[in-house]
Amino acid sequence: MNIEELREYCLSMDGSEECLPFDEVTLVYKVMGKMFALIPIDRDTLSVTVKCDPEKAVELRERYAAVESAYHFNKRYWNTLYPNQDMDDKEIKKWIRHSIDEVIKKLPIIKQRAYRNSLCPNH
Repeated sequence: MNIEELREYCLSMDGSEECLPFDEVTLVYKVMGKMFALIPIDRDTLSVTVKCDPEKAVELRERYAAVESAYHFNKRYWNTLYPNQDMDDKEIKKWIRHSIDEVIKKLPIIKQRAYRNSLCPNH
């Protein structure tokens, strides 16, 4: 996986938007105004920081060398994943989707419904 593939995947998520709120070299991806992924573009090693269920966050760090607690984030909830190491692309994508789920479930119920309705307007 390269940076363009990672960026395109994050943008392909329903309701995703890309912005640069911190500086000119840190891509931030949000749904419903809340961050679910962060990709620094000025580093030699590709990485993506994602939100994670606290118990799963620790399990991932123990299981994969490609997963670390996120620098400058609440380490209980945020992990940094390094593609092209011992975690394959499919698994990276799974944890990006999980991050969105974690973000959405922390929103007020009315916003959760609005997000779900935007995915399935007939429900």
